[in-house]
Amino acid sequence: MADPKGFLNHGREVAKSRPVDVRLKDWNEVYVPGSLLPIISKQASRCMDCGIPFCHNGCPLGNLIPEWNDYAYREDWGAASERLHATNNFPEFTGRLCPAPCESACVLGINQPAVTIKNVEVSIIDKAWDSGDVAPQIPERLSGKTVAVIGSGPAGLAAAQQLTRAGHTVAVYERADRVGGLLRYGIPEFKMEKRHINRRIEQMRAEGTRFRTGIEIGRDLKATDLRKRYDAVVIAAGATTARDLPVPGRELNGIHQAMEYLPLANKVQEGDFVAPPITAEGKHVVVIGGGDTGADCVGTAHRQGAASVTQLEIMPRPGEDRAANQPWPTFPMLYKVTSAHEEGGERVYSVSTTHFEGDEDGNVQWLHLVEVEFVDGKLTQKPGTERKIPAQLVTLAMGFTGTDRENGLVDQFGLELDERGNIARDADFQTNVPGVFVAGDAGRGQSLIVWAIAEGRSAARGCDRFLTGASELPAPIRPTDRSLMV
Repeated sequence: MADPKGFLNHGREVAKSRPVDVRLKDWNEVYVPGSLLPIISKQASRCMDCGIPFCHNGCPLGNLIPEWNDYAYREDWGAASERLHATNNFPEFTGRLCPAPCESACVLGINQPAVTIKNVEVSIIDKAWDSGDVAPQIPERLSGKTVAVIGSGPAGLAAAQQLTRAGHTVAVYERADRVGGLLRYGIPEFKMEKRHINRRIEQMRAEGTRFRTGIEIGRDLKATDLRKRYDAVVIAAGATTARDLPVPGRELNGIHQAMEYLPLANKVQEGDFVAPPITAEGKHVVVIGGGDTGADCVGTAHRQGAASVTQLEIMPRPGEDRAANQPWPTFPMLYKVTSAHEEGGERVYSVSTTHFEGDEDGNVQWLHLVEVEFVDGKLTQKPGTERKIPAQLVTLAMGFTGTDRENGLVDQFGLELDERGNIARDADFQTNVPGVFVAGDAGRGQSLIVWAIAEGRSAARGCDRFLTGASELPAPIRPTDRSLMV
C-alpha cells in the first residue's frame, strides 16, 4: 500500500467528457484525450490494499487490482501493464466498455465513493501502447496441433490469443467482413474507437493467429468439415438471437432490431457507406429497452440528427442508492446516466408497448403504450394509462435469447443445449462433443465483456489440456520479465 492515507486525502475523480455540443458533431470517443493521466496517480493511491480485496471477487477475470493500482500510483507503468496483462488480454476493451463490477465490490465503497478502478485500468493500457510496451508474444515452439475458433468477439479473441501463445496453430472464423464481432459492429465508435481493435488484431497476427472473415460456420463451411480439418474447435459465436416484440404492427417499415441498426452506423465509420441505410435523421426515434444496447441506440440517433429520442423500459426506474436486497459487495441495479443520456432524449419507465400504428405506405408513425405495475409479483397494465407517442424509427434493444440456431452450427456439430437454450459444457468448457469447446455468450448467455474474456481464457485452458494431455497454458508474466511483455 503505497499511500496509507490516499483514500483520506483524495476524493474520487473520473475521466472528463467532451462538451455535448462538441461530441455530437463527430463519432470520436466522448472522453477528453489525456484527461486521466494528470489525476490517475492520486486516484490509484485511494486503493487501500485490503486484507481481503473484494474487488478480486467482483471481477470475473480475477484482475490483480491492488497490485496495478500500486504501480500506477508509483507511475511504474511498465510493471502496471504486466500485472494488468497477467489476467486480462484486452484491458483497453474492458477499461472502456465494462460496467465495472469490481468497483461495486470495492471495500472503500462501503461508506465512500469507490476507487476509479476502470479509469486506472484504461490509463495503464493506454500508457503502455503509447510507450511501445505492448508487443507480440510469439511462442518459442509450435505444438503441431490446430484449433479453429468460431467467432471473433472478446471471448473468441481471448481464446485464440491464449492458444496461439501456447504454441497451437489457431484460425479464427468470423462471419462478418471484419474481425471483432460485437466489438466491431455492435459497440458505437463514440464508446470505443475501432483503432483499439485493429492494433490488437495486428498483435495477434504477429503472434501467429490467422483470421478468416466472411465465413459463417454452418452455412459457408459445414461444422462437420471444420471438425475434420482441426484437432479442436472453440465456439465463441455469441448469443445473437435477438428477443422480438410480437405485437400488432411489428411488420411496419421502420422497426428494426438494434443489431440491424447499430452495425450500419459503424460501417459508415469504416468507410463502407456515405450514409447509413437506416438513419434517425429528422425522425422521431423510440428505443425499446433500457440497457446498454438501448443507450448505444440513443447516442447513435443523437449523432444522426434525430428530431427526438425516447427510450422505453418496462421495469421501474432503479434507485440511485443500493437496495436493501442488493448489499455490498454485490453488483447493484442502480439508476445510470450514460454519456448518451447526457446528450438528451427522454427515458420512460414502467411502460409496455401494446401496438404500432403506421401510415398508408406501411411506415411506422406511432407507438401505443400503457403503464404497468407489479401486482402480486406480476407486471400488470394500469387501466386508463394508454397513450401514443410519435415513432418514425423504432429500435428493439431487449436483449438476446441464445445462440443462432438457424445457421446449422448447433445441429451439424450435434451439440446439446442447456435449459436456457445455451450450448451446454462441462467444467473444462467442453461440450458433449469431444474436442469441441464453447466460451462466452454462446455458452453463458448474454453477459458482460469481462465475462466473455474470462470464459475465452478458461475455454483455452480446457482446450489446451485436451490437445496436450493436461499441460497448462503459460504462467502469468513476472513483473521483472519485460522481454516477454504482452
